[in-house]
Amino acid sequence: MSTDQPPPGPDAPRDRDSSDPSAGHPRANGSPYGERTAGTDPYAGMPPLGHLGRRLIARIIDALLIGIPVGLVMSAVVGGYDPVDGNVRSTTVTLVYVLVYFLYEGLMLTRDGQTVGKKAMRIRVAILANGQPPVGQAGWVRAAVYALPEIVPCCGFLFWLINVLWCTWDRPYRQCLHDKAAKTVVVSAVP
Repeated sequence: MSTDQPPPGPDAPRDRDSSDPSAGHPRANGSPYGERTAGTDPYAGMPPLGHLGRRLIARIIDALLIGIPVGLVMSAVVGGYDPVDGNVRSTTVTLVYVLVYFLYEGLMLTRDGQTVGKKAMRIRVAILANGQPPVGQAGWVRAAVYALPEIVPCCGFLFWLINVLWCTWDRPYRQCLHDKAAKTVVVSAVP
């Protein structure tokens, strides 16, 4: 790889999978909350950003880890479950799933910044300002903005969809809306 390539633009992703030779270097003006006029990049010195594919697989693992047991227990308690039918049973199952997922995510993130899926995919959540796990309020805010909007009929799913897709176009930190609300970023857990 040639060293005489120009540095990446301000919107270029910074992750280990990038072919950019400058991918590991901090950006001076990147901020998820608008232009920074003074100071350094809060991401400087942190591990590379977590790959979007790993993030997706981690979410799938977590959804199955919570969804299968909740689905089995709730099916035994309330009878059958049809997610398309908007009856009381379906609403109850969805509500229980969302609340269990919220508790799972909040507890896991505030403990060490990783859920079971994130551990399996070797990624973690870090506070953007200092790289530490999102203990306390930040972990709970992130979990709430991710899981709880699903409770709102129709609009909740639309918000959730926009939220999780946000990281595909967000630059430079590839944050979803729940990351922006908690001021977190997903990074590699591999040193």
